[in-house]
Amino acid sequence: MGGVEPSGVEPSGVEPSGDEPSGDGSADGAAQPLRSGDEAINQAETRAVESGSRERNVPTWDDLPLPADTANLRLGADLHPGLLALLPLVGVWRGEGEGHDPESGADYHFAQQIVVSHDGQNFLSWESRSWVIDDDATFVRPDLRESGFWRIGEDDTIELLLSHAEGSIELFYGAPLNQTTWELATDVVIKAESGLRTGGGKRLYGLVADGDLAYVEERVDADGDLVPRLSAKLRRHVG
Repeated sequence: MGGVEPSGVEPSGVEPSGDEPSGDGSADGAAQPLRSGDEAINQAETRAVESGSRERNVPTWDDLPLPADTANLRLGADLHPGLLALLPLVGVWRGEGEGHDPESGADYHFAQQIVVSHDGQNFLSWESRSWVIDDDATFVRPDLRESGFWRIGEDDTIELLLSHAEGSIELFYGAPLNQTTWELATDVVIKAESGLRTGGGKRLYGLVADGDLAYVEERVDADGDLVPRLSAKLRRHVG
């Protein structure tokens, strides 16, 4: 694969607004005792009940002859068995993060919603919207928007195809680092004639100890260096 190659090194620079996902699944990168699968499931169930996310789902159209998308593993179609390595991602996630604008060189705060859903087929649907906020978390203006699909092969190779409202299409490849951490890097970036220039990128996603989803994104700048672009920590809203 060309572009920015995946590696075992965690993205550096910008850190998530909270705990950064680490290769061992811990929140702070230090060695932590592994929880049993039953313990993790019980803790996730408790959080879902306390937050109310257990009963929520994404809006659906009830007049289409198609299985409805669901972002709640308790509702709707069964998850395709080929997606089990991506199962923890399914849900609606909301939170805040830090960004760096490559055009202006300025840092900024943003809020974000990510919807990861499925309809029983062998892919996950992905939709992300973010908006700039001020120091008081007040809305300032819309920011980034992307949509696409996650797939995973029999050899655990992850494929993430994304289209960006700013005028580009990307294909990421990657792999799970463990059951709750995934690292990806771009293989192809195609810019529309009217789109904004963007370099290759690298993303690291992970569920941290409190069940939140944290991620870091780095991008190749005009000098060919991999520099911080986005990081955030998002709490489960659905699922």
